[in-house]
Amino acid sequence: MSIKNKLLAKTSDLTLPPAAPSPAPAPAAEPALPPAAPPQAGRFPPALPAAAAAAGGPGPHGQAPRTGPGQMLQFRGQLLAVEGELGKLRDRLREHDGALPTRRLDTALIQPSRWANRHADAFGNAEFMHLKQDIELAGGNVQPILVRPLPEGTGGNGTARYELVFGHRRHRACAELGLPVLAVIDHGPISDLDLFAAMDRENRERADLSPYEQGVMYRRALDEKLYASNRRLAEALGVSHTWVANVLAVADLPQPVLDCFRSPLEVQHRHAKAIAAQLDRDRKGVLKRADKLRQQAQRLAPGAVVEALLGKTATAVADRALPGSQSGELALGGRVVGRWSLDAAGALDLHLVAGVVNAADASRLAQTLVQALAQGGPSGA
Repeated sequence: MSIKNKLLAKTSDLTLPPAAPSPAPAPAAEPALPPAAPPQAGRFPPALPAAAAAAGGPGPHGQAPRTGPGQMLQFRGQLLAVEGELGKLRDRLREHDGALPTRRLDTALIQPSRWANRHADAFGNAEFMHLKQDIELAGGNVQPILVRPLPEGTGGNGTARYELVFGHRRHRACAELGLPVLAVIDHGPISDLDLFAAMDRENRERADLSPYEQGVMYRRALDEKLYASNRRLAEALGVSHTWVANVLAVADLPQPVLDCFRSPLEVQHRHAKAIAAQLDRDRKGVLKRADKLRQQAQRLAPGAVVEALLGKTATAVADRALPGSQSGELALGGRVVGRWSLDAAGALDLHLVAGVVNAADASRLAQTLVQALAQGGPSGA
């Protein structure tokens, strides 16, 4: 037997084990990216020209310059464009140099100044009604008021954040109309002296304060030691000493004397001088006559009040009490703005409180009265 046959006989009962599954080939590894190169000194960012930047594209051919000189030129062009825009903005800002911004504020956030000089009658006369009507038609005040921020927690009404410097009537009109008030907010340091001077200057330039209101304002400043004397006050405000003395004479009249007038806004310098001189001579007599005047139902015109306080009106008062005389009040908006009286001889006296009629309305009022007389056919014509 050959060797081959012998081997086959011995291995015929042998079997091979099952083949093990071959492992899946490992995925090919992605080539590693090289690390980012650190920024190189002297290399400019890929700046875009102004036209390309505005259009959102990288450049005229859709690609940023690849060379350093090209990027430098592109970056320089963009800088020049930005500098040009900044120059235009500087010119526009220069036009508003020194100006203060305005804002519309809730009137409840503003409280009157402690130097407020408006008498209550100033918010009920015809002039205030005209101002209020103009503001309503315009949808708000056109000329802004001036306010300064209050230190936190010092608001008198619990909600106020600003203090009025000037513009009390405009603020009051907007408050009554339920409109926000246009205001300039001065965030700079403004002392009480500066506030007082600004308020006085604005009121005198508008020429709408009565001598009584001006005098009360000056007296309050002197009583609170804002100024050491009348002379210091006059010099600081740039007004004459005579003017200060005149308005203080009105404000310093005793309250019983002021109550004899229909409104303290009617009292003028000449009235105060005459009454003050008589008070020096016979204070007791003037105050006694004042008590009698205040008890009268009909209030007299300012000149008649002065004469009565000086003891010179026995005849004038008797004329008003003649049989057949009539009198009445003129009311506007729930407030007495004037009085009329007709004596026994038929003479009609019509008196309006100061500020009810301005210069522009006086002529129209006179024409209206003449037309009414013509249509009514007055007796004796």
